Amino acid sequence: MRRSPTSLSRVDPEREAALAELDPLTVTKLWDNPCWLSFRLNFLAFRFNDPVYRWIETRYGLVRPEFVALYAVGLREGVAAKNIVASSGLPKNTLSRAVQKLLQRRLLKRETDPADLRSYVLHLTAAGRKIFNETMPLMVQHQNSMLSRLSEDEQQQLCALLDRLVIASPSWPNELEHEGN
Repeated sequence: MRRSPTSLSRVDPEREAALAELDPLTVTKLWDNPCWLSFRLNFLAFRFNDPVYRWIETRYGLVRPEFVALYAVGLREGVAAKNIVASSGLPKNTLSRAVQKLLQRRLLKRETDPADLRSYVLHLTAAGRKIFNETMPLMVQHQNSMLSRLSEDEQQQLCALLDRLVIASPSWPNELEHEGN
């Protein structure tokens, strides 16, 4: 069974002390696991997302799918709901309900797509833009805090490596099949 490339690395006292602070199952999942990459990415994403989404829900009354939609439109005005589904991984029905709530709360507005008069695109209202603008600095600060352990060069390396994985991702299978089926 292949483990994380760092599972058998040289002993680093700082690393060993940090690992001792983690739950033993977490250590196993992140280091002694043949699927270490997915577990580490999910662990880090959770450590970013959980406090952010809890703060947003408490402060603005927006649950995760609603903020995902608002954030997407804040990053790129004039997108269709199908684009948010493709970029977020949220199911269509979940995103549809989220968009409906945002429209009801007047945080988003829907307009006919000028490129396809049968479709609609989404835009932030002034109230939606206000929430987006208020949340962005906190999210950037949180991300910077997470990245602070890495040098500028290491951050660029991490970004480049993640770029390579993201660019390769369309060639990965969407469904898993057991050999022989």
